[in-house]
Amino acid sequence: MQSLAIFPLFYLPPISYFKELKRFGNEFLLEKEEHFPKQTFRNRATIYSPNGSLDLIVPVIRGSKIHTKIKDVRISNDFNWQRLHWKSLESCYRNSAYFEYYEDEFARFYHQKYEFLFDYNLEVVQWLFKQLKTTTSFEVTTEYHEIPEELDFRGRTLFKKPEGEFKPYFQVFDDREGFKPNLSIVDLLFNQGPQSKTYI
Repeated sequence: MQSLAIFPLFYLPPISYFKELKRFGNEFLLEKEEHFPKQTFRNRATIYSPNGSLDLIVPVIRGSKIHTKIKDVRISNDFNWQRLHWKSLESCYRNSAYFEYYEDEFARFYHQKYEFLFDYNLEVVQWLFKQLKTTTSFEVTTEYHEIPEELDFRGRTLFKKPEGEFKPYFQVFDDREGFKPNLSIVDLLFNQGPQSKTYI
């Protein structure tokens, strides 16, 4: 089991995340026991807005001095962040080729309330795998393991910088700021639809 790569669980992960999973044959472990690190894709995603890159952040409840395991991190619903995210996604992708194709199913993640970030991310990512027609074989960790660096994808900055080659595809606002590589997978999905699997 420990010979498998370990990946963190992200919210609307970047394209590079899915490229790395494919490199391991879509057989991997999802990290559930790590302490929640700040400012990572575990609770944020980057999309293409009319004004450039836009971060969508899922607010979480977290004690300032407490190391909270990712499985125990609760989502803060003090304000309606889901409505804000949905409005942002709509305004950014309403004119994309495939937004309406996915809209009805995708919208439920912004209307249904969730208590835990891990549970929310897991449902979203499983839905994304389904749309990408990707067969995966994964389990979640039951304890924290130190593993070889080449199998450890829990690093904080690993997916932030575009790695490898990202072939340009049409983006709604690329006439304003050009092609932006390695955004959230939904940017690819809404612009390329079923062809997204081939791109990855």
